[in-house]
Amino acid sequence: MTMPRISRFVIWICSKFNRSENEHIVKELGEILANRNPEIKPKDDFKEKHPNYRKFSVDPNPPLKEPLKKSLK
Repeated sequence: MTMPRISRFVIWICSKFNRSENEHIVKELGEILANRNPEIKPKDDFKEKHPNYRKFSVDPNPPLKEPLKKSLK
């Protein structure tokens, strides 16, 4: 079983930084997730999950003014 990407990333961070630096990273991530730092926004995956949300266009033809007449065949 392969380790998820996030777990590998956490292990990589822990191996590159000392304890106090890791504590600072955790504190900063908490601030970002609590929206206390308006300059940094977490990735919004809504657009990835729903790429066509609010993408619409208006038909070039106007709506019908009267009902269509059915032809008998």
